[in-house]
Amino acid sequence: MSDWEGRPGEEHNFLSRAVAALAVKLETACSDETAARAVIDCETDRGIDAVAVEQRGERQHVTLVQAKWSDKGEAGFSEADVSAVIRGLGYLLELEFHRFGRKIDQHAAELDAALNSPSPKVTLVLALVTATDLHPNTRRLLEEEIDKHNLDDDLVDYKIINLRDLHREILGEHAERKVDLDVQVHGMGRVKEPILAYYGTVSTGEIARWYGQYGRHLTARNIRDALDVSDVNEKIRLALIREPQYFWYLSNGITLICDRIRKHGKGAPAVGGTAGFRLEGASVINGAQTVSAVHRAVQQKPGKAADGLVLVRIISLEESPEGFGDRITIAANTQNPTEERDFRSRRPEQFELRHDFALSLGLNYVIKRGESEPLPVEGCTMTEAALALAAAHASTEFVARAKRDVSALWEERYYKSLFGSKPTAHRVWRCVRLLRLVRQALAEEQENLVGRIAGAAAHGDLLLTHVLFQTMDTHDIDSEEPDVAAAWEVRLAEVRERVRRALGWMVVIVDGAYGRNSQLSTTVRTAERAELVARGLCEHVLSGEMPPSDSEYRIDREPGTSGNQSARAVWAIVDANLIPDGTILEFRPVTAPERRQLPRWIEEDPRRAKAKWQNNKNRPLIWGADDKAYAPSPLVRWIRREAMGNDQQVQGTRYWHVPGKGSLVDIAREIREGIKAEVQDD
Repeated sequence: MSDWEGRPGEEHNFLSRAVAALAVKLETACSDETAARAVIDCETDRGIDAVAVEQRGERQHVTLVQAKWSDKGEAGFSEADVSAVIRGLGYLLELEFHRFGRKIDQHAAELDAALNSPSPKVTLVLALVTATDLHPNTRRLLEEEIDKHNLDDDLVDYKIINLRDLHREILGEHAERKVDLDVQVHGMGRVKEPILAYYGTVSTGEIARWYGQYGRHLTARNIRDALDVSDVNEKIRLALIREPQYFWYLSNGITLICDRIRKHGKGAPAVGGTAGFRLEGASVINGAQTVSAVHRAVQQKPGKAADGLVLVRIISLEESPEGFGDRITIAANTQNPTEERDFRSRRPEQFELRHDFALSLGLNYVIKRGESEPLPVEGCTMTEAALALAAAHASTEFVARAKRDVSALWEERYYKSLFGSKPTAHRVWRCVRLLRLVRQALAEEQENLVGRIAGAAAHGDLLLTHVLFQTMDTHDIDSEEPDVAAAWEVRLAEVRERVRRALGWMVVIVDGAYGRNSQLSTTVRTAERAELVARGLCEHVLSGEMPPSDSEYRIDREPGTSGNQSARAVWAIVDANLIPDGTILEFRPVTAPERRQLPRWIEEDPRRAKAKWQNNKNRPLIWGADDKAYAPSPLVRWIRREAMGNDQQVQGTRYWHVPGKGSLVDIAREIREGIKAEVQDD
């Protein structure tokens, strides 16, 4: 709270931040300290009060919290609030961390890695101290705006945490209510010894009712509160909505344990019939994903989705040995799941490809999960091969689908197109090398990039690999001849420069088609958009035309100036007297490597992130770490050298920000644009 100390509304702001931290803890089951560090609330938080990143299964999950405190328990959330938080969401998806306050810097590297992962998931959490629901118009606007980010996938969803949810989280274990479930089991079976258990089928409508009534309390005895902190299994939900009659066959079912089982309803339970039970102290200890997915499906399609059936096991602990419930819970949650990829690894074409790699190339082709991955020079995995072949496929649908969810490549229609024709080891290996070289080139470019083009470099690996493959000579890709191998080495050596040119055009094409505010991450995940961009890129790449200048996006250059750019920006600001003497500026990392390395160095001495402005054209910054005066660029260069071991020339005016107004570059640009407008008016 040091940034708010002594200011009006300090207590209200403290409580609002506390709600944001509590929401993070509720969503991620993290410690109090981690939840507190997740808070990024400040004057320039762009509607995002807290952020958290965690791995959930195979997906990186990002939680974004907007918190509202009310002393009367009547916190509102208006359409204007929706616009603010959606704008902040957009900035984060584009990795424009400089638009937020300095507190986000300690999370920037994690956010960068998560949002660049194969199929990230973002949950927007509205933590509202109120007992009332959102106004229908507000909810409708929120859902419409979120849908714009999703298009063909489920990148973003939202969740509302209200006063009751927050209250329960504060109470912790004391808030866990005893769950007594009334269950109707069809086709009942029974195990009497050594421990009483029943099994049979329960309707999805009834399971959805369980979740609606008890929520997170259904998993009170689980290892983790899976209903609240895990991703909803999209395949389960879609299976129930589309084919409820087959759901029993497609679902793994649910296991419940309870303190006691009592008969409930008329008639004696008969094996093979329908029986009613009351489960006292019940808890779902396996199948929480199924319960959660069923609930969402029934909410979406109440008539159709409620007609499905689920296999259920019910185990009574009434006469069980001490600790037996924990043994069941641990056993049920530690078995390795079988994935669709595992079935594909048993296909004969994969074994043939592994043999071809060994015999033709002397390399390893790893097809099973759990096997050690080969070093890059020694081979590749089946997953990397699938990604490379998808990127090289003639249809951009494969690129977009792989970018959304790489596991989709194991589905029949995609897998058959990629591996059904039995590609040779030479084809696969050359595609893999192309993808690796594109990614390496993009990573090197990101060292010096900011803004839109940095976002394109972060998200465009598969799409740019597709474009390069489609525009290079690949007629001999299967050949084993030595002269062909030499020719391919020449082609691959050109990848670095070709990537740089294509990257420059990518932003131009996307902005022209969908606007400068469009989401690059959404573009590469949407088949229709990816196709349009790829088509335009192919035309420019084949023409050999050089892209427009990218100086606007490079840290070693400053847009709109020449000569000593940083000095000119400072002179313009001093001449205009736009920053009063004594104004405190913040240092902000701007590139991906800086976001990874600088926050920890700054955290060791927070004074390193502050500088006091003086209207001096030569040395306008009095650095907080030593109270000495500096020009922006030499100071930033010294910081990078000390923290990163990097002695590269940079434009320091990109790094120093006036909170709420932007960087020195932004302020200088406003001055130049104002002067230009005056000249035009004259």
